[in-house]
Amino acid sequence: MIFAGLPLAELAAIFAAVGFGVAVLYVLKLRRRVVAVPFSPLWERILRDKEATTLFSKLKRLLSLFLQLALLALLVLALGDPRAAESLIKGRTVVVLVDASASMQATDVAPSRLGVAKAEVKKMIRGLGGADRMLVAQMDAVVTPLGPLTGDTSSLEREVDSVVATDARADFPRALRFATDALRGTDRAEIVVVSDGALGPAEDASGPVHMGDAKLSYVRVGKSGRNVGVTEFSVRRYPLDRSRYEVMLELTNSGAQAEDVELQLLGDGALVDLTKLRLQPGERLPRFYPQLSGASRTLEAKIARADGTHDDLAADDHAYALLPERRRAKVLVVTAGNTYLEAALLLDEYLEVTEVAPVPPQAYASAMARGGWDAVVFDGVTPAELPRAPALYLDPRGPGGPVRVEGVLKTPGFDKIDRKHPAVRFLALDDVNVAEGHKLVPQSGDKVLGASDRGASPILVAGTRAGFKFVAVGFDVRASDLPLRIAWPLFILDCLNWFTDEDAQYLSAYRTGEVWRIPLGGAAAQALVKMPDGSTQPVAVHDGRAVFLGEHAGFYEVSGAGNPPIAANAANAADTSGGRVAFAANLLDAEESAIAPQDRVVVDGKEAGEVTGFHFGVRREIWVYLLLAVALLTVLEWATYHRRLTV
Repeated sequence: MIFAGLPLAELAAIFAAVGFGVAVLYVLKLRRRVVAVPFSPLWERILRDKEATTLFSKLKRLLSLFLQLALLALLVLALGDPRAAESLIKGRTVVVLVDASASMQATDVAPSRLGVAKAEVKKMIRGLGGADRMLVAQMDAVVTPLGPLTGDTSSLEREVDSVVATDARADFPRALRFATDALRGTDRAEIVVVSDGALGPAEDASGPVHMGDAKLSYVRVGKSGRNVGVTEFSVRRYPLDRSRYEVMLELTNSGAQAEDVELQLLGDGALVDLTKLRLQPGERLPRFYPQLSGASRTLEAKIARADGTHDDLAADDHAYALLPERRRAKVLVVTAGNTYLEAALLLDEYLEVTEVAPVPPQAYASAMARGGWDAVVFDGVTPAELPRAPALYLDPRGPGGPVRVEGVLKTPGFDKIDRKHPAVRFLALDDVNVAEGHKLVPQSGDKVLGASDRGASPILVAGTRAGFKFVAVGFDVRASDLPLRIAWPLFILDCLNWFTDEDAQYLSAYRTGEVWRIPLGGAAAQALVKMPDGSTQPVAVHDGRAVFLGEHAGFYEVSGAGNPPIAANAANAADTSGGRVAFAANLLDAEESAIAPQDRVVVDGKEAGEVTGFHFGVRREIWVYLLLAVALLTVLEWATYHRRLTV
């Protein structure tokens, strides 16, 4: 027997000190209360019985003293937490991985899969042995230990109550590596996975996870796999008509039976489109919606069964997107007159175009001094200095251009095109006829978007100068048939979109379970994030981007702020320092939408077994039984006192 609490010497000192005080109280002479009685024969009877009862009264008082000392001894021993020496050696060390991924929100079991999982973990906690230790960790996109290794059942149950499901996939390999690291060097190590089993293979970029000597157990939750979810969703505006947009999405039926669903598209909260669909078992159904209108900023896809009810998993029944903001771009055009250019710029109502003539040069200088230009277009004009704005050069000639011009090219063509660049993406330039042009000499880091003579003579170059983007065209468009083609206005608008980052690569939504890096306007030292549920939390800012792990689907808003740090309750603290950035996030994970529970979990070639060794109501802490004995003796003392046996 050893003491896991206070050492034996301290326990003896405590017992001696308190026991001496108890004994002193009992040896005090009983002070009788003075009571006046009118009848003297009564006292004669008491005096006759006094000698016969004196010894019995002393024995009763000694019995009361012994009961009090026994109570004290039990309490002092409980402070020492006595345990059998062999129990300390044979105690288990258990790491419980509680799956908190999106599929654990399924309601095929009441109240949810996560609720059942938490109940199962609490059963294990209540069945821990006196020498057992447990660590509870939440497993989703990351693994989060909720406390230290401990045998304190109360704190362990509080940790289990704090587990909350997220809209992300569980990173099973990372969780296993954490568990094996936490158990390294311990005896009787055990890992318990509480999940629906939709975890994927136990391997990552570092290879398969090796369990070592740790025992692996699996607690399965869930019983149904009926679910239809939105697994892809994106939206973009049309370059020539920003009031209209197109939507691409995908629905996946991961269940074993056909499902009739109703798909709603909501723009700014109002119904835009309603479609009834039938999905066969295991079908992935893509849908494309062109030429939609009626939404200026937010778009939401929502599905439900045809009868109005929802399937077992509601987390993937919604998808969210933000349309690119329809702001007016300020464009300065320096030209002596070009009808083709003016007509192309008129096609976009969200362009605020200002024209200035190259002569006198003071007009251009005055316009640039005002600043605030999103783009500058130079039509056959090259300024002496590079502008402090993105610029499109049509037939640059002067020494102040972004690229050097060499030689004359007769009838050049687009023999080579970089079709991946945003400025020429989706444009048909192969058969454009040009009467005369000039060879452009790009600098290191520039992109040749178009070249003649099998790529030997660049005639379309893009790059960056002094931190600003540029595109240079090596011919006068009026000396070609390009203005007669639909590619001409598209080229102008694509260049402006690239300058203002409003191209087809606009990210309408982020994916949950990833680290998001949200660009902020201004030099913010910290940022405040408004979550989809309306709550706010501060996040770190690195290189002008708010960096945090996204775990929930919905609409977000990030506000940049300077020092001092933002208060957690200051929802509008960022209004005066830094801009606000809104964005959307979605689950969009076909594997996570497949919610059918798995019967087996295999790691390192070994199948996880059933959980054993947790017996509710059996504890090996002796101090628990000592306190029970104290309670019983207290009841005994109370009964004997009222029966006048110990007084």
